[in-house]
Amino acid sequence: MSPASAPVLVVDDDPDIREAVQDILSFEGYTVVQADNGKEALELLNRQPRLRPCIILLDLMMPVMDGEEFVGHLRKDPELAALPVILVTASGRVTFPGIQAIIKKPFEMDELLAAVSAHCHP
Repeated sequence: MSPASAPVLVVDDDPDIREAVQDILSFEGYTVVQADNGKEALELLNRQPRLRPCIILLDLMMPVMDGEEFVGHLRKDPELAALPVILVTASGRVTFPGIQAIIKKPFEMDELLAAVSAHCHP
């Protein structure tokens, strides 16, 4: 998979948010892969062939494995540690190590597209 065609990984336990983000990004020409929690996202990243997204849009508060625990696992894996992660959350929590930026929910479509386009190409 070339960098130009690398997908965006959306990790959020709310299916409506995942679908809305996928619709917005797909309309702009991006490929989107979804996971509903951090554990599922790690499984996607570790399957063969390994998924290499251009960016991960990550919710913070999720069941099974939350965003902070997911980033902790991600940063321990040398093959995954450099993947850019943007937190997309309604939480008032400030950033933590391993996060490039935070987009607050509810977000503007332009804000989401600007964050993705900084790391990905449709």
